[in-house]
Amino acid sequence: MFIARVGLGERVAFAVVEGVDAAGIPAADATVEILQSHPFGELVTTGESFPLTDVRLLPPMIPTKIIGIGKNYADHAKEMGGEVPAEPICFLKPTTTLIGTGDVIRIPWQSEHVEHEVELAVVIGRMARNVKPEEALDYVLGYTVANDVSARDIQKRDGQWTRAKGFDTFLPMGPWIATHLDPSRLALKTLVNDDVKQDGSTHDLVFDVPALVAFCSESMTLLPGDIILTGTPAGVSPIVDGDVVQCVIEGIGEIINTVEA
Repeated sequence: MFIARVGLGERVAFAVVEGVDAAGIPAADATVEILQSHPFGELVTTGESFPLTDVRLLPPMIPTKIIGIGKNYADHAKEMGGEVPAEPICFLKPTTTLIGTGDVIRIPWQSEHVEHEVELAVVIGRMARNVKPEEALDYVLGYTVANDVSARDIQKRDGQWTRAKGFDTFLPMGPWIATHLDPSRLALKTLVNDDVKQDGSTHDLVFDVPALVAFCSESMTLLPGDIILTGTPAGVSPIVDGDVVQCVIEGIGEIINTVEA
């Protein structure tokens, strides 16, 4: 099942997306069925249906917190000049970084080196605290595509990551939440102006999804809708004014964003 958060004029609602294939590609006649409430319990529709092309796809969730995981692919840790960590490295991104597919990534004047990072994003489905890895997937609603945009020069200057990864528009996410996936072996890719920059698989995660959910739940209570970004594979590269960035994950779909200075 695919669950989206959609804009209908000034109205915002959750919806079930119908007519999306197993790769996450919508048919020309795909529709959205509007839900009465949030997607964390029984899904009840209002009976309203709209063509997918008539709604705006918003970031599929506005969480209480977004937890990023650093250096969670060995090849990316190496290209950044670091070692694979002994335990997950966590950081937080503000919710004001969130934008949807089709929205604009804005390069801040404070940075001269901004990069893309395609990541599998885990959406928490129910409250989790001190969960065991073998039970962790029971607390997951589903998965979506994220681009953890990062200002590398600021990251290097600051020595920590909050400001470099926290600018407005620095987290494109969507297009919807896939609830049916096995996250252990999903292909993920970034294209910039149709050139492939990143091409990896979640099979290469240093710490897999169950381990990350369990680890994060040991230090903070995870609430429904919270997001865990699982890290990015090698191939990160600069993005500049005029670029078109496409992030794709197998079984979910793609998000496409233009870049403006």
